[in-house]
Amino acid sequence: MRMTWSKGAAGVVTAVRDVGAVGLGAFPMGMAFGVLVVHSGLAWWWASLFSGLVYAGSLEFLLLSLVLVTAPLTTVAATAFFVNVRHVFYALSFPLHRIAGRAGKAYGTFALSDEAWVVTTRPGAASWAGRRILGAQGVVHGYWAGGATLGALAGGWVPAGLGGLDFAVTALFVALALDALRARPELFTPLLALGCALFARFLAPGQLLLVAFALFTAGLLLRHVWRARA
Repeated sequence: MRMTWSKGAAGVVTAVRDVGAVGLGAFPMGMAFGVLVVHSGLAWWWASLFSGLVYAGSLEFLLLSLVLVTAPLTTVAATAFFVNVRHVFYALSFPLHRIAGRAGKAYGTFALSDEAWVVTTRPGAASWAGRRILGAQGVVHGYWAGGATLGALAGGWVPAGLGGLDFAVTALFVALALDALRARPELFTPLLALGCALFARFLAPGQLLLVAFALFTAGLLLRHVWRARA
């Protein structure tokens, strides 16, 4: 019994070290979301429900506004698809094949967040076993859900109308991009992303996200074909 507890505790410590600052960055973003939930007039436990069961990061901020205006389910479904379609490409390099069991694979798929993808696909994680991958994902999930719950509970002490909370998602994505650039130092991908974003911003501002993602995906596919032929 004591040995099992010791192994479990050691696994948690390893997972916390594995995710490092990348996973820890999800905690303040979760707190910002929790504060927004309470300031929107919802009960605090909605933050726990969203972060625990939906667990979609940036989508949760959008979903909160859709719930408040009672948007149609078709609008919610379309928004969820366009915001999270990037996870389809994450799955191409995520080491799901190293996770054993249906339950493990199901949770690994559910908990495939931006932070988990960055942590589990970097060069140092190439030898990780399935349990270690799931542990890292679980810690990131815990950071996000725990931060959202704490932010909701403490939301009453945060002044209403405090600006900048909704920028937490953007700030986290910038940090993840910098971390990925350090792990794989090459300029083509970030420059392509910047070019696509600027092109969409000026030519299709109403559909910026969709157009930018489509152009970025097309650019990556063309680069892959060119490299294969070369």
